[in-house]
Amino acid sequence: MTTAEYLAERRRIIDRVLEENLPAAETQPTSIHEAMRYAVLGGGKRIRPILAIAAAEACGADYEPLLKYFAALELIHTYSLVHDDLPALDNDDYRRGRKTTHVVFGEALAILTGDALLTEAFSWLSRPTGDPGRQLRAIVEVATAIDSTGMIGGQVADLEGSGAAGFSPPAGGLKAAAPLERLEFIHRNKTGKLLTASVILGGLLGNATDAQLDALRRFGRAIGLAFQIVDDLLDQEQTSEQLGKTAGKDAAQGKLTYPGLIGTAAARTRVDELLAEASENAAIIGGPVNYLAPIGRYVCERRS
Repeated sequence: MTTAEYLAERRRIIDRVLEENLPAAETQPTSIHEAMRYAVLGGGKRIRPILAIAAAEACGADYEPLLKYFAALELIHTYSLVHDDLPALDNDDYRRGRKTTHVVFGEALAILTGDALLTEAFSWLSRPTGDPGRQLRAIVEVATAIDSTGMIGGQVADLEGSGAAGFSPPAGGLKAAAPLERLEFIHRNKTGKLLTASVILGGLLGNATDAQLDALRRFGRAIGLAFQIVDDLLDQEQTSEQLGKTAGKDAAQGKLTYPGLIGTAAARTRVDELLAEASENAAIIGGPVNYLAPIGRYVCERRS
């Protein structure tokens, strides 16, 4: 199976799990459930749950019983996008080629939709599974990746860096750090930590050994940073139609980006270095079916 075929098949599987397990649109109150389904089922690459599947497969596990746990990652990712698009943050009108949730359903309902998706995700993650100890470790891993020292912390640092929404960071700390150091902090936390938690979730629920978990963590950290550097590059290289969201917003908002700080060529070189690191660790994991390195290459070479 080619990488493209693998990604397409796994995406169809995740789409089915999301469709079947999200509350029906007719569930009362219908407004919130319609908005949740609109936000989640409107497309997306499903990279995070696919990475979890690939990690479990590489560790020799049957991923089918684990799909709902892995699909919860997409709920968390979508919640972050719904909130990120709000007028108080990035103020974006388009996501995944469609009107953003707050544009369609209103700002108040969009805030509650994000809240509901995050809560729903942990409901899915906490359903009893075969090994309570490993499941608890997995839940802690995901929760820590998105807390105030993880994804949320990265989002705050991103806002402070752009001066958006009246944010004025205190002297010292990140404000005193060199721009590239601040940018790496933002990327590793805002984007990278959830991607890393995705492969660790797959490994923990897929009975990975400690050595495999260590390699998965290194793989995830490399791919997580590479993913966001590629996003920086695409934001300046692609059109809004190609991206499915507003292009050029990072520069317009004065945000730090890799090409802005070190140039396009150097940013591409950094992506290549991270891909090599990820591929090396994917090989350490081994496994009968291991698509981690090809997925890493897809992440680094994608055009949207």
